[in-house]
Amino acid sequence: MNRALAIGVIVAIVIVAAAALFLARGGQQPAPQQEQPAAGQQPAAPGKPQLTGNLEEDALAIARYLSAKGVKEVRYTVWGVGDPNSVLRSLAVVEAAYRLNKLFQEKGVDFKITVAHEFRRGGGDQMADDFAKAFQSETNPDIMANSYKHVARFAEEGYILDITGYVEKYMDTELADYYKSLLDAVKYKGRYYGLPQDTEARPLYWRTDVAQCVKEKTGTDILADLYARVEKGEVTWHTVYQYAKAAKESGCSEWGVLHRKGSAHPDLIQFIYAFGGRLYDPETGKLVVDVPAVYKWLYVEWKMARDGLIPKDMMAWDWAKQIHPTVVCGKTLVWIGGTWHWTEWQTKPYCRDPQTGQERPLTAEEVKKLFYYTLFPAGDPGGKPVTLSQPFVWYIAANAGKDNPNYEELRDVYQMLAFLLVVKANDPDLVAIHSIISAHVPIREEAAKLIADKAWVDKLAKLEVDLSPDVKNAIKDIVEKTVNPINVEFLAEASKMLEYTRLTPVHPMYPALASIYADAVDKVLRGEMTPEEAIEYIKQKVNADPKLAEAVEIVGEIPRDWSFP
Repeated sequence: MNRALAIGVIVAIVIVAAAALFLARGGQQPAPQQEQPAAGQQPAAPGKPQLTGNLEEDALAIARYLSAKGVKEVRYTVWGVGDPNSVLRSLAVVEAAYRLNKLFQEKGVDFKITVAHEFRRGGGDQMADDFAKAFQSETNPDIMANSYKHVARFAEEGYILDITGYVEKYMDTELADYYKSLLDAVKYKGRYYGLPQDTEARPLYWRTDVAQCVKEKTGTDILADLYARVEKGEVTWHTVYQYAKAAKESGCSEWGVLHRKGSAHPDLIQFIYAFGGRLYDPETGKLVVDVPAVYKWLYVEWKMARDGLIPKDMMAWDWAKQIHPTVVCGKTLVWIGGTWHWTEWQTKPYCRDPQTGQERPLTAEEVKKLFYYTLFPAGDPGGKPVTLSQPFVWYIAANAGKDNPNYEELRDVYQMLAFLLVVKANDPDLVAIHSIISAHVPIREEAAKLIADKAWVDKLAKLEVDLSPDVKNAIKDIVEKTVNPINVEFLAEASKMLEYTRLTPVHPMYPALASIYADAVDKVLRGEMTPEEAIEYIKQKVNADPKLAEAVEIVGEIPRDWSFP
């Protein structure tokens, strides 16, 4: 037998033997042998992880590293705030932990993330103040969902983490389909201090039944081609005043216009933009009190209150007991609101059913029938309509992970993991679910594609989606009431308003200036000041605060040749 033939025979025998062994084991491949350390040696500990842009690989690297350090469980706390349907502003992080824990289990890593969460209904200013106070005693949450307007303040005070390095690693992977304008909203002085959570538009809602009543009694067809007339600048706040007056004087509604309570940011700030004003000078880096635009805004408020079209104590009304019941029960022609109210009215019992006498939410069909919506009209003829977006963002505390073992040694690892939790909380399906159930606009293209996918939306309506049992149960009632074609259509249409959207400045002193504006609005509504006196009041308040005076430019004069309406 020649040498080549002998080798062939041996190879054949080996193959046959291997096949026989494979069949004898029931067709199962033998388990791979784990690399074992030499006798008397400890397994090599994994090196300190660095983010690469691959979420699963990065999460596993961190989990293995911490587990090797003896840390088998890491705890984080998250706070969220907003309208009643925005519960995913905290629960999305809970879901993110659940998904990562499944990954660790599948890969055999002895490691777990636990998340404690708190969601508050209402505005975010109080939570922001609570966060700042808690930071002083190190009782703050690790992660918080709140308005982007706090970015500059928190960054300056050192309360939040500069995540620029992390974001740059993920910019071409998980963050590649985020809308750039929203990523820009979380930047301050060229650095990233958060990730977008959602955004929205602020439409003007018009009661169709009140408008129909006005048409029948006065012949004025308010709703005729109204969206287009607002978009073209043909309907201005002069027009809104006239329509509101007609609704009041004809007995069709108790009020002409209602708006938010408490603060001027961000809903009422739209008036400044609508009257062609500005809030910030990019060349000087200073905030701007644009006197002509602010004066016109205050005059509109003052005039409507004097004529009984808006309550004098509007800024003190209660959201759940006064504002929403008045709007939902059809006692005003116009409501200056937000996209999220569209679904909030479907989940909160703000109005009494005339047939049963029971308080109940509106159905999606009723909301569509009763509310027409437009852009926020231009202030004066020749101006342009606007809307204003206030992106909510995920903040990571500068001391994130503080409640875990060996914090000083492992601080940067805990913070990297907190970042990954936030990235995971923005999985496309979680963003899409939040957008639909709360009527907020998605922050990334992949989520928008899901919202446009009827088959996926149908599965969501039946809760046939991949969510943890706890999160699925927590949103079950909201999903049942809000996930339907009417609301998906509304979200798509309202998203088009973002073409006209404006943002308020990312400046540490902006909240203080907005608070002064709110005080001025309250005073002119109540008749305690004229618009002229309110302008002087704003100037005095700005100049009385050295930090604010340094940060603010006061420009322009009261327009003496302007009249309203």
